[in-house]
Amino acid sequence: MHRDWGTFLAIEREKPYFRELTAFVAHERANHVVHPPDAMVFRALEATPLATTKVVVLGQDPYHGAGQANGLAFSVDRDVTMPPSLRNILRELHDDTGLPLPGHGDLRPWAEQGVLLLNTTLTVRDGEAASHSGHGWESFTDAVIRTLDARTERTVFLLWGTSSRVRTPRRSPHGGVSSVRDRSPAPTTSSRRPGENPSTGHCPRPRKGD
Repeated sequence: MHRDWGTFLAIEREKPYFRELTAFVAHERANHVVHPPDAMVFRALEATPLATTKVVVLGQDPYHGAGQANGLAFSVDRDVTMPPSLRNILRELHDDTGLPLPGHGDLRPWAEQGVLLLNTTLTVRDGEAASHSGHGWESFTDAVIRTLDARTERTVFLLWGTSSRVRTPRRSPHGGVSSVRDRSPAPTTSSRRPGENPSTGHCPRPRKGD
């Protein structure tokens, strides 16, 4: 992990909420299958240093199916079938920009270009969406947002899903934060009425060839 997020994480680990959160996740892993693997929980911060973050895609919680969650919000490894929400994201990106649809759901190229792919809750019990909500991850996510909010560089936040939209960043005194609230890309919320514009235009744009 880059030193900037590493320093941030070291400070958060010493706070009471994080100690309670760590104990909760450890108990869950001892008694249930939890996603993603422990080594991937902070992968979003590892993949996108604070200094290079330009866009934050804030989701709800990790995919709760076996082998899907990899620590990057909405992303899956290249050999994993794309979940419907990710297909919706990539379809809208194609419709908005004309970029070809990729044959995989690996969003690491986005992370490497400054898109922080962060979920509001960083762990989840297998097969139980939102099962780790309300146990401390929201405090951690809020701390990430405050850290980004304090910078002078402009950061664009894309807030997908109810739990992410309530975490709207405060406008920095530097004028460095913009936020876009949008419906979740999940199939039940991404359907449109006949004649409605099928594209939100809110997908970050990777370079061609990624």
